[in-house]
Amino acid sequence: MVARRLIGEMAKKLRVRARYDPRNDVTLRVADCRSLLRKMPDRSVRLVVTSPPYNIGKPYETVRGLDAYTAEQSEVIRECVRILRDDGSICWQVGNYVSSRGDILPLDIHLHHIFAECGLRLRNRIIWHFEHGLHCRRRFSGRYETILWYTKSKDYVLNLDAVRVLQKYPGKRACKGPRKGKFSGNPRGKNPGDVWIFPNVKSNHVEKTIHPCQFPVELPERLVLALTDVGDLVVDPYAGVGTTLVAAVLHGRKAAGTDIVKAYVDCARRRLRRLENGTLRHRPMDSPVHVPPPRSPLVAIPPNWYRAWLAPDDSSA
Repeated sequence: MVARRLIGEMAKKLRVRARYDPRNDVTLRVADCRSLLRKMPDRSVRLVVTSPPYNIGKPYETVRGLDAYTAEQSEVIRECVRILRDDGSICWQVGNYVSSRGDILPLDIHLHHIFAECGLRLRNRIIWHFEHGLHCRRRFSGRYETILWYTKSKDYVLNLDAVRVLQKYPGKRACKGPRKGKFSGNPRGKNPGDVWIFPNVKSNHVEKTIHPCQFPVELPERLVLALTDVGDLVVDPYAGVGTTLVAAVLHGRKAAGTDIVKAYVDCARRRLRRLENGTLRHRPMDSPVHVPPPRSPLVAIPPNWYRAWLAPDDSSA
């Protein structure tokens, strides 16, 4: 799908600048995120959405001791809390840290104490489930990541109607009580819950760019719609190729982000310009997960697989 025109039909081009200014539509630059966060005023941001490096040796990160990694995360998190409005939210999307011995440490569990020490309140531990990824040989393959949603106070924005999904049984009727015989579901749709199922961005995904660990627009898009209002500022400290920025601008919000890799920031700028002129392709939110038709060659079982099932060995793993 090609991104529709921005909310309200833009009367001007996006103001995309490297230097932070609250009048910017997007602030985007090549830098350590702390250099941007420190220039932003207290309580100026409605939503922080990000997926930090997992310290597992991806091309954009340097593996360090876990203590050093945690200390850096703590510094960034505390800056994000400082700039967050009292009615704002932080959504920290993470997976697992894998040690040199092969054991895993769920980063959401490891980092939670930092948010708690800052006085934030955990509202949901959202599970993002996807079907494809690295095939492990020594453990079950990981097929989910988590999003920790925190708020700064008990009063926060939650536009639930903006992200409701289709009822599973829209024709279901109440069988007792004062509404007996009437349709029992909410006509606006149901709460999407805390398990979200949509594809990750692999090689044939319509949104695929140069980034090796890119998340889909749908992930921050749902958070932006639910946890902000039009005109609010959304920040992604580890912006990568700008997926969060795209989701924010797509729905009439302002955005700010950084990345230390120039090629990623350049890609983010190109994506924003395509969004601006209506040529950016992305997977529409709440699209059903693709299921190949029964007669597709993709679902035909190769004859030699039957022999592998009857006599399995390590080489066929």
